[in-house]
Amino acid sequence: MVEPYHQDERVTLYHGDCLQVLADLPADSVDAVVTDPPYGLAFMGKRWDYDVPSVEIWQQVLRVLKPGGHLLAFAGTRTQHRMAVRIEDAGFEIRDLIMWVYGSGFPKSLDVSKAIDKRGGNVAAFTEFRDAVKAAMQRNGMSRQQLQDALGNFMLSHYLTAGSQPAVPVLRDYRIIRDTVGLGHQFDELFNDEAEREVVGQRVGVDTTKQRIACATSAQGLDKSVSHTFDITAPATEAAKQWAGWGTALKPAVEPVTMARKPLAGTVAENVLQYGTGGINVDGCRVGTEVVGWSGGAAGGNTWDATNCGLSKPGEARPVTGRWPANVIHDGSEEVVRLFPETDADGGSAARFFYTAKADASERRGSKHPTVKPLDLMRYLVRLVCPVGGVVLDPFSGSGTTIEAARDEHCRSIGIEMNAEYLADTLERLKQGVLF
Repeated sequence: MVEPYHQDERVTLYHGDCLQVLADLPADSVDAVVTDPPYGLAFMGKRWDYDVPSVEIWQQVLRVLKPGGHLLAFAGTRTQHRMAVRIEDAGFEIRDLIMWVYGSGFPKSLDVSKAIDKRGGNVAAFTEFRDAVKAAMQRNGMSRQQLQDALGNFMLSHYLTAGSQPAVPVLRDYRIIRDTVGLGHQFDELFNDEAEREVVGQRVGVDTTKQRIACATSAQGLDKSVSHTFDITAPATEAAKQWAGWGTALKPAVEPVTMARKPLAGTVAENVLQYGTGGINVDGCRVGTEVVGWSGGAAGGNTWDATNCGLSKPGEARPVTGRWPANVIHDGSEEVVRLFPETDADGGSAARFFYTAKADASERRGSKHPTVKPLDLMRYLVRLVCPVGGVVLDPFSGSGTTIEAARDEHCRSIGIEMNAEYLADTLERLKQGVLF
């Protein structure tokens, strides 16, 4: 049995593989799960992000959840389908998809024209290269999955398919493909041939390589201190001119959150009365100040007062304010607000939705984790699915934002993390808030 890394009356942290730790937790013991698991994108080359969590992990999560307990799991847009299918295959019911919309993402796109010029514009030769790679794979009995695993990214299908947006391997990927499939050196000269492009202007932007290394954000999500002056160049070869203005990726502006629920034991009413789970906290997550009615406190326990963000006494009547929580959350940036048409009622329909800026430097508090979520967002999600005093589980606790959010929402929490450094960061951020 895995011993806790840290434990007190409010927080329990485990250091280890979540599959092993989850197996030691009692069944039907957790009220809700709010987590930001690996997206399977190999983000910043991190090995822990090379796949989304397995069905077996979600089965263990299902086991420890009480009947009717909700799971909220972030995902990437390219791998959301894999995340949702594995959660569903584990036995969960998919209830909804929450979209977190923001305006501060930066495109991670390959300039197709530049890629062609880097290879001397010899597009026909790359057809030969693709055919040679496929032949070598077949000859050596190698699957695409094996080669993709060797690359450590999801570019293989682009490299081997002559589609409408051709992708030419960078030198690093070419060498891995060459050596893995046993291709030999017949195409080395092709990948060392680069056409010189004329500089026709300059622009100032964020150096995304330095940005990812720094892992630093401002309130709008980018650290301006890593800005850089870039050359604007013109295509050098005829082949590159044909693909000028083409890229390979959209600007990231949304992260999906799968909302799932463990099957109920009987009806919703029966499940709620027996386990205290099955519903979502609509009144506690309303948005805005429109008065829509009154509501009494839950018998035998405290209720969240959406008006003054405090606890009302059991059975105490309170005003219910604001709009019904939606499956859209945004960052409040001007770029996102402009997407919503203005109305006379509230000066802009973006006000109808919960919003919070991305985590800034102060929220990171020295954390070395590359994907820190904003505390306000995690508090909102915890409040949505966990009753006050309940237990929130995060099997991929990372920087500990969910753990801190659960504490601030008057819930107990269980966090599991493989990286001891991240666990130390979690303890530090908790100490900076409320002392144990």
